[in-house]
Amino acid sequence: MINKSIFDNYNGQEIYKYTLSDNRLQADIITFGATVTALRVNTGKKWVDVALGFESVEDQIKKGDYMGAVAGRCANRIEDGRFTLNGKQYTLDVNNGTNHLHGGFKGFDKQIYQDSTEEGKLMLRYYSKDGDQGYCGNVDFCVTYSVEDGALNIEYRAVSDQDTLFNVTNHLYFNLNGQEDGSILDNMLMLNADSYTPDKPNLIPTGEIASVEGTPFDFTVFKAIGQDIGADNEQLKIAGGYDHNFCLNSRHAGTAYSVKTGIVMDVYTDRPGIQFYSGNFLSGNVGKSCYKRNSGFCLETQCYPNAVNQAGFPSPVLKAGEKFVSRTSYKFSLRNN
Repeated sequence: MINKSIFDNYNGQEIYKYTLSDNRLQADIITFGATVTALRVNTGKKWVDVALGFESVEDQIKKGDYMGAVAGRCANRIEDGRFTLNGKQYTLDVNNGTNHLHGGFKGFDKQIYQDSTEEGKLMLRYYSKDGDQGYCGNVDFCVTYSVEDGALNIEYRAVSDQDTLFNVTNHLYFNLNGQEDGSILDNMLMLNADSYTPDKPNLIPTGEIASVEGTPFDFTVFKAIGQDIGADNEQLKIAGGYDHNFCLNSRHAGTAYSVKTGIVMDVYTDRPGIQFYSGNFLSGNVGKSCYKRNSGFCLETQCYPNAVNQAGFPSPVLKAGEKFVSRTSYKFSLRNN
């Protein structure tokens, strides 16, 4: 089922909200940033909103921390905002210290999308012109959302008229206790990843692919997010917690659950990596609730960060005329506690 309403008005343009639902899950998605502003899970007793979010476009821009939005053209960090493609060097927005982050100052998260629906699916389109935030090539992009059998399904499609970088993700922040709970440290997490990419102090991967075994980054069996977050570990100190790419073993990227609500979330993707971020830089901005440090976690499906500058990482290059298609699903269910 899909319902459409007006969410807000931004610069004289109406921003629409679509609610996609079945009897297990309701997702609110707006045409600004193709942003998921709420995810309500039916526990049988009540609907629990497990997605952090904001209730106006202005708040989304000023306070949003990319919450629920599509990040692109190239999600995550690119060192010094520079890359070389086909022998030509490109300079991108530097909007995160010395790095380029999530597409720049006005990336995909801050665009107004053209909306349409078909057979229970919401299609949101954005045409990114050559030179947009420093990227090369005209890119025709569409993200499709659907809700089915308790899952939020996301499909990304794109085509470019030039070779370019393309690595989109959704930057949902989750708290399976409920978005108003205030802490995700007791949320349980398992990741199907035997290795991860350690970071330099600027949060750019060193290029090493390191084993998680015997480290706080070992989530191959369930443990609370907060169990090892305060360990005496240089990587945790660099990021102030978890903000690292994990190298996935399978399409089933991992599972999280809440002991409090019994809500389970399984993540499925065809991308090679997932950024597990424990909300270290959340600073108390007020949206639907007050979002302080560690009040939400992200599982962003992606190519590895700075992959264009690391020969050993899967390539984020989209060739001219090549069709980019990628799918990620967040599937919700309940467990007996």
